[in-house]
Amino acid sequence: MSRVNELVIPLSAVPALPRSRASDLIDTRPLSARSVLASALLGSDRGRLTVAELVAVASLFGINPGAARTCLWRMVSNGELTADDGSYTLAGRLSERRDRVDEASRIDDAAAQRWDGTWELAIVALERRSASDRMELRKAATALHLVELREGVWIRPDNLDPQRFPALRAVLDQQCTHFHGAATDITADRVRLLFSLDDWADDARALFDAMDAVLNTGERDDSTESFTYEFALSIAVVRHLQLDPLLPVELTGDRWPGHTLRSGYRRFDRTFKRRMNSAFRRP
Repeated sequence: MSRVNELVIPLSAVPALPRSRASDLIDTRPLSARSVLASALLGSDRGRLTVAELVAVASLFGINPGAARTCLWRMVSNGELTADDGSYTLAGRLSERRDRVDEASRIDDAAAQRWDGTWELAIVALERRSASDRMELRKAATALHLVELREGVWIRPDNLDPQRFPALRAVLDQQCTHFHGAATDITADRVRLLFSLDDWADDARALFDAMDAVLNTGERDDSTESFTYEFALSIAVVRHLQLDPLLPVELTGDRWPGHTLRSGYRRFDRTFKRRMNSAFRRP
């Protein structure tokens, strides 16, 4: 164990998992107070929770009230949260991250625009860029579901709202020239490799099976270890959903598991939240 406001659950407290594709995707490192509190707010309906609610959630993961309050104060100081009348709300980059989490977990397959077969391109136009600029562009382009065809050339099918995530788009605007409605002769096999479709699909099925196993266990377990594992599984699923390239069905086929994983996650998330609410509201 490290400082209680930094690390709260030692590795030995996490249930031992048989080696599988899903277990390789679930981060079993000790949870930080910041991770627990940020994730609670990211998963809340309004991105806002009271101090009492946040302290109660933290207690399920072995974080004492003093450590939780100290962490909240630090997050406010760092511009990640705002405090108002006994409640905390996401701010700054965490607020932007919530938008991406919402898209990842709730977007419906039909929400993407009808695809006309054309592509979106973002081509680096600056002659000189710092290492931090390059990293910022890579993060923004990846979050916008573009892939790098070659250095400085980012592409994807033109089937998503071009105005999505303005802050991320601004990063591309500063460094790139944009093209929409572009034609290409990229083959379907090349698309599968560029977007790592087979790996994503295999991981999605493994994570779905892991959630299904939890939901169908038939045993109620409100131990810290159980909450920690399900919390880590939830984070792994959301992270994976954020990597869904959201390609048109013409490129993924009818059996793409994105919709199945999203609907499975929503069911898992509802059940997990009910368990947490029941646990910390019991006398």
